[in-house]
Formats: sequence, structure tokens, C-alpha cells
Amino acid sequence: MTTTDIENIEIPLLLEAILNRYGYDFREYAFSSLRRRIWKRILAEKLDTVSGLQERVLHDPECMARLFYDFSINVTDFFRDPDFYIAFRTKVVPLLRTYPFVRIWHAGCSTGEEVYSMAILLSEEGLYERCRIYATDINDTVLEKAKSGIFALKSMQEFTKNYIRAGGEKEFSEYYTAKADDAIFKQSLKKNLVFSKHNLASDGSFNEFNVILCRNVLIYFNKQLQDRVHNLFFDSLGQLGFLCLGKSENINFSAHCSDYSVFDNGQKIYRKE
Repeated sequence: MTTTDIENIEIPLLLEAILNRYGYDFREYAFSSLRRRIWKRILAEKLDTVSGLQERVLHDPECMARLFYDFSINVTDFFRDPDFYIAFRTKVVPLLRTYPFVRIWHAGCSTGEEVYSMAILLSEEGLYERCRIYATDINDTVLEKAKSGIFALKSMQEFTKNYIRAGGEKEFSEYYTAKADDAIFKQSLKKNLVFSKHNLASDGSFNEFNVILCRNVLIYFNKQLQDRVHNLFFDSLGQLGFLCLGKSENINFSAHCSDYSVFDNGQKIYRKE
């Protein structure tokens, strides 16, 4: 039996152990991505095998917390993929202006950079006062960082470039205060943000939304979990609502493919019919 064959036995056992011990279900995440993250943790813990990691995870909740963070998808930036924000600003916002109140769900928000990006965009468009953005993630640690609205000052130069490319109308520095090594974002951007824990793999719908953003998250799920999430989003999206996915994601081959029109194919923005 090869090392790969053994891993194909060990990894599902590890995921079952995590589910039974801690209640987190990662069984339907993309296997290749999970394997990379598992081995990252094995090496960091100075272990040799997946089984060794399983033993430590079962008996050491702090090790589980570290692995949980590895499993969480925490790659994000302010105004990530600037062309998406240009498309949202020029094509979606004019339609949102016709709504008396706009509910937005940002699923898999990570540390919140893209949530604040949307708050800035809506503020510049004069819509933020009648919007509420519900930002959710499975990871309590990243949610706390998102709630704080405090980010590394050293990253602001790169984020400023994104902001300009995304059609920003002001100086990006107007939205935060520099203090020591931190950029502290204005309280006015936080007042209509609601951060809360939500697990796309197991939790249900909690509101009806005009816009759902889940960008660059589905690529880490297998087909079965992707189908579950697509069903969840369909049930959570109001008629004529917008679904915004990442550039490498789409609704093709999902059960609800025919229930949406393609609003902007290049930026993967769909509208519920």
C-alpha cells in the first residue's frame, strides 16, 4: 500500500474525528486543498503522519484551533479584483437605487477587507444609509478581526492602488486613521455592518437578501457541498436579487443554473429571475 493509499484512509478518518469531537464538518471540502492544509499543520506540529495529527487534535483543543484556522479560507484584500467593483458600481448600484432598503449578505467574509470595501463603495454612491451588510464566516477569530476594523498600516499602499483601480472617488486614507502600525477604519463604515458566525456546510438561511456575495469560497468545496451552498443562496436571495461569485466560480451545472440570468459574465454577477 502506497503512502497516498494510506493518506486516503487517514484523512477521511481525521475529518470524521473532527466532526465527532468538535462538530465541524469539513468532509465535503475539496480534497486536494484539505490535504495541503493538513500537511502544513503536520509539519508545523513537528509530526510525521495524518494519524499523528489526528491523535493530537483529539486530545489538544489548541491544536484543533490551529488546524481550524488552517482550514479557514482567509485570503482577502481591500477591493480585491478591482474590475468586479467597477462592474458592481456601474451596473448593479443603479438598480439598487430603486430599492427602499438593501440587504446584502457577504458569505465567507474572512477578516473583512472586502466587506469594508463594499461599505466604502456604497457610501460613495450615497446608498450606505439604507443598506445593511450581513458578513458571516465559520471562524470566530477572523470575525473578531473584521469587527475591529483595524488592519495593518503597511498594507494600505497596495490597497490604495486597488481602490483607485476600482473607481474610488476620494483619497483612500480618508477612510481610516493611522495609529502606530495600524489603520483604524472609521466608525461610520461599521454602523450598518453585522458580523456573525455562519457555517455554509451546515447552517440554513437566515434572511432574504437583495445581494449575496460569496467570492472565491466555492472553489474550496467539492461538488456536493457546492450544490448545497447554491441551494442555500437561491433560498436566501429575493426575486431579481444579485449573486456575485469569484472569477473562477460560476453557476454552471448547478440545480439553479436556469433560474438566473447572466448579468455580467466577466465578473460572475448573476440575477435571480
